[in-house]
Amino acid sequence: MNPRKNKNINRRQFLKKATGIAAGSLAFPYIVPASALGKSGTVAPSNRITLGCIGVGGQGCGNMGAFMSNPNVQVVAVCDVEERSVYYGQNIRGLEYAVQTVDEKYGKGSCASYKDFRDLLVRKDIDAVSICTPDHWHGLISVSAAKAGKDIYCEKPLTNTISEGRAVCDAVKSYGRILQTGSHERSNDSARFACELVLNQRIGKLHTIHVNMPNTDDHHKKVMQLDFPQPVMEVPETLDYDFWLGPTPLAPYTYYRSHFWWRFTLDYGGGEMTDRGAHIIDLAQLGNDTDDTGPVELIAQGKRLKKGLFDTFIDYDFECLYANGVRLIGTTNEPRGLKFTGDKGWVFIHIHGGRLKAEPESLLEEIIGPDEIHIGRSPEHHRNFLDSVKTRQLPVAPAEVGHRTATICHLLNIAMLTEQKLKWDPASEKITNEPDLNKMLAKPMRSPWHI
Repeated sequence: MNPRKNKNINRRQFLKKATGIAAGSLAFPYIVPASALGKSGTVAPSNRITLGCIGVGGQGCGNMGAFMSNPNVQVVAVCDVEERSVYYGQNIRGLEYAVQTVDEKYGKGSCASYKDFRDLLVRKDIDAVSICTPDHWHGLISVSAAKAGKDIYCEKPLTNTISEGRAVCDAVKSYGRILQTGSHERSNDSARFACELVLNQRIGKLHTIHVNMPNTDDHHKKVMQLDFPQPVMEVPETLDYDFWLGPTPLAPYTYYRSHFWWRFTLDYGGGEMTDRGAHIIDLAQLGNDTDDTGPVELIAQGKRLKKGLFDTFIDYDFECLYANGVRLIGTTNEPRGLKFTGDKGWVFIHIHGGRLKAEPESLLEEIIGPDEIHIGRSPEHHRNFLDSVKTRQLPVAPAEVGHRTATICHLLNIAMLTEQKLKWDPASEKITNEPDLNKMLAKPMRSPWHI
């Protein structure tokens, strides 16, 4: 037996045990959602999956549209703290737009709208939710959704802190839910093929993974140009700003604190490190066969925005060491993506799109044999989640996977903030050489919010 193949099977068994997912599903009449019958949440293949969308900004409406393109899904409710907004140029998003979009698909009056996610979660006729809020809400809403018996599609990074990530994993396991992290690059066929090349040692023994996360897009340039104090503004009538802040500290409203730009303020996001980093580092985890663990040492330095509203890192150099000896080295170099290097060659995955390069080029013509490691293919990231809701089998990016990837991103931000080398125990999920820094694994939550 191929020892690495056996290891791969054991890892999947670990993840299934960690998430507590049942193997079977029950059959119900087509028009009755499983949750309405008070069952365990399983959905028969013939049933339509009823979905609520929490967070319907730009990405949230994109996810909603992807789900609605599947004929066995019906969106029945949407939720957002904003009635309407204009950003990304002329694109209009918010509750009004989302309701209109759903009604055009399923008929006028088919979609309910809410400003408080808790009002959506109490509905017994909703099987699953899509969560696409700013990062600081991911953990709270995901835990609440699991407790309410909903399956969950949650955007990446899974949570905004390491402790919240573990709480989400625990809730998913305790309540027997399906969770798919929105790390959609993991569903790319070419990316999965590249990881199979690595896992089957087509590049020889893997020793280094180079991660490129440049900050050269227009929105990065905009953030750097705005590195000065922002004016206090009147809160728009269409926005429940206090609810938007939620568990984070009170702060005066200004346009660039919210909408797309929140990701560059550490209270709400983690900058490019948790934005595209959650895609790229996620594939590094997959190719390194470390989905259920993480590095044991991390060192990082970076340049931080700190003259105005934004305070995330815009430049960085970091290195992570895994227990298997593999080094993960990251910079802001271009092109965006990651390179697996072994003692016989390398393969590079471009983010986004998954275009591959390799040395030797013949690697890209390789065929993975029947007795080698196969990690399967995803029909499409949203479709993979829906299939898992029906079958109760793990999706390609379950809670544990999303949590472990986000953990690396957060630890690198902590290493840069403290200018300390971190020794990390992936089993206990603690910093072992500087125990005082473990307080940074969580963030205080503003009353009355808590997990």
